[in-house]
Amino acid sequence: MLPADNELTEAASVGVSRGHGGVGFATTHWSLVLEAQGESPQADKALEKLCRTYWWPVYSFIIRQGAGPEEAKDLTQSFFALLFERRDLESVRREKGRLRSFFFASIKHFLAKERRYAAAAKRGDGRPLIPLDELLERKHYDPEAAAALSPDQIFERRWALTVLEQALTRLEAEYRALDKARLFEQLKKQLTDEADRPSQGDIARELGMSENAVNQAFYRLRQRYRELLHEEIAHTVVAPDDTEDELRHLIAALRG
Repeated sequence: MLPADNELTEAASVGVSRGHGGVGFATTHWSLVLEAQGESPQADKALEKLCRTYWWPVYSFIIRQGAGPEEAKDLTQSFFALLFERRDLESVRREKGRLRSFFFASIKHFLAKERRYAAAAKRGDGRPLIPLDELLERKHYDPEAAAALSPDQIFERRWALTVLEQALTRLEAEYRALDKARLFEQLKKQLTDEADRPSQGDIARELGMSENAVNQAFYRLRQRYRELLHEEIAHTVVAPDDTEDELRHLIAALRG
């Protein structure tokens, strides 16, 4: 379950957080891009983490192009294996310094030139590959909803949802580190726009808290979530000034 897309909209009014305690900042995105340039176990680990984080928009784009689930898995594995082989992540700077743009251009180029050779994931011998079967079990892919979107739109939407998910995962880790996992599980339901979400009164009764205490706790969770969301977006662009533009792009992708 992910937050409603209006959380992205509201996040636009909150700056990047600095100096917060809790779980340390996750080493991702541009630091990983830099680490993934070389030929070393550390580079392999960095690139694998990038693949594990951003496989879903790639897989969804391939599915929407008409591939079946098994073919899409093979193509996705082949695409990321090619990244391991070519080590061309430096070219991301030519895609306006945005990781999203780099992956989008790369998967289009890959499918145009490599699809006929990708009956199976034959590349990357000796390289770690992302366990798509395991990861797919955690996603709820809705082909009917996706059918209304173009391949480009499905990639952009899945990318935006991936960013949301990364921020929410970090938020959950912070609450677990503070031994507040149960509070997090209840409060995160308030971030969604689902009709059956519990009221703050329901949560107060469930946790034995006052409704005012729940209201304050949710306010703090929401603020921290917005801050983490800004951080996640900021670490997919080269120039800090591009963060707000990227945020607006993700908002548009979720509303489209």
